[in-house]
This record gives sequence, structure tokens and C-alpha cells, in this order.
Amino acid sequence: MNPIAQLLAPSNIALDIDADSKPRLFEEAGALFERSAGLSHSIISSSLAAREKLGSTGLGQGIAIPHGRIKGLAKATGAFIRLAHPIAFDAPDGKPVGQLFVLLVPEHATEEHLQLLSELAQMFSERSFRDKLGAAATADDLLELFRAWEPA
Repeated sequence: MNPIAQLLAPSNIALDIDADSKPRLFEEAGALFERSAGLSHSIISSSLAAREKLGSTGLGQGIAIPHGRIKGLAKATGAFIRLAHPIAFDAPDGKPVGQLFVLLVPEHATEEHLQLLSELAQMFSERSFRDKLGAAATADDLLELFRAWEPA
């Protein structure tokens, strides 16, 4: 199983989330991690917003990878969020974002953080993978797509 699939639990997949802005999206992500992992939603949303102020985490093609370093987090974790309606994200191609992988890493996990971001960028660079994520009907279907993905 690839490293990204290992980060993703079914409880960390949210489909058709209604968020109309980055701040609202970060609140939703914080609430998701609070429910699934007992993390503070305010710490999560603040960390994601602080990182986003440094520059957009939008990749283009409707994809973004918001990420943050979390003090006290024991190991990296992730969530996949598919929005009901894409939102502006300052992506390099100017397209709105509808699919996001939210990555949280321990405060000092520099090398791991970069490796995971690289793997995510490689995954999402494949149009067929993005299309399958957009068409998946359930969290289980999405989880299976992440588990089956292998580098080209």
C-alpha cells in the first residue's frame, strides 16, 4: 500500500461538503479531524490558514493540498474532501478547487512532510486518477482508489 493510503481512514473522507470559501473549508477540515482523531478543530483550521497565507496550496486542475504542522501530533494523517461546489483557491491555473487532500504532520516532520507532498502531487497529476476521485460514489470507493494507486 502506498504511503498516502496509509494516512487515510474511511472516517477522514468527506464527500459533497458545502464550503464556500477557504476559511469555511478549513473549519470543515478542523471539524473532520476533531471527530475522527480528537484533534482540536481550531488548531487544525488555524494551522491550515496560516500555511495558506504563505502561498496557495492549490495545484491546479481543481486540486489543492492544504497542509499544516501540528504540535503534539504523533504521526502524519490525512483527509480527502470533495466539495459540493468548487471554490476559488488562487491555484496557478486560476481554476476553482473541488478536491482536496488535507495533510497534517508532526511539528518537526520535515523530510516526511516533503515526501508525502511529493507523493500527493504525483497522484493528482494523473488526470485519470482525478476523474475517478470525482466520480466515486462512496468513501469506501475513494479509499479503494487511494489504496490501488501506484506511481506510473
